[in-house]
Amino acid sequence: MIRFQRVGLRYGKGAEVLSDVSFTIEKGSFHFVTGPSGAGKTSLMQLIGLALRPSRGSIEIFGKDVSKTRRSQLPELRRRMGIIFQDFRLLDHLTVRDNVALPLRLDGRMKLDNARQVDELLRWVGLGDRLGDHPARLSGGEQQRVAVARAVVHRPDLLLADEPTGNLDDAVAMRLFRLFKELNRMGTTVIVATHNQTIIERLDEPVVMLEKGRVLVPAPFEPVSNRAAG
Repeated sequence: MIRFQRVGLRYGKGAEVLSDVSFTIEKGSFHFVTGPSGAGKTSLMQLIGLALRPSRGSIEIFGKDVSKTRRSQLPELRRRMGIIFQDFRLLDHLTVRDNVALPLRLDGRMKLDNARQVDELLRWVGLGDRLGDHPARLSGGEQQRVAVARAVVHRPDLLLADEPTGNLDDAVAMRLFRLFKELNRMGTTVIVATHNQTIIERLDEPVVMLEKGRVLVPAPFEPVSNRAAG
C-alpha cells in the first residue's frame, strides 16, 4: 500500500524535518505513528495524504510513485483516501449531514441508501440530534466526530487520522477506534498518528516510531512491527 524510500522533507531552505525515511506498510494493515512533539508525525501524514511532495527520495502509494505523478492525477488518488485533519476542515456553510455526505457526492454515490448511511453513521458517533446544525454551533469534540464520520463514510482504501481523538474523552475515543478497527477488518488500511499511549497499548497494533525526523523500525522495507530499534 505504501513504500517510502530514503525520503527527505524540508520547508523552504530550512533544515530537513524528515530525513532518510524508509518503511513499507502493507495493504489491509493497521499502524500507529507516534513520537515526541516535533518528531515529524504531521509532516509524514501530509506526505502520505499527498498534501506535500518530498524534497528527495520516492514515495509509492497504491502502486504509484507519487513523487513523480502529475498533480492533475493526485485528486483521483486522494478520493481513495479518508483523511482526518487536526484542524477538522469542515465547511461552515454546510450542515453536519452535508459535510459528512460530501465524499459521497463527489463520487456520484449520493443515493437514498447512502443518505441513510450518513444519518446512521452520525447517530453512531453521537450526533444524531445535530444533523441540521452547522459546524459553528458544535463544540470542538463534536466537530471532531463530524470530521471522523466524513473521513470514513465512503469506506476508503486508506484512512489517515492525525490525532483523531485529541478533544474526546477516553470512552468516545475508544468507540471511534472500534469504528476504525471495523473498517480495517473490511479491508481499509488504517494509519493513525497519536500521542495517546494508552490507546496504542490497548489496541496493540504495529507502531511507526518517529524521533527527530527519522523513523525507528527493524530494517528498511520490512513491514513495520511492534518492535522499534534504535
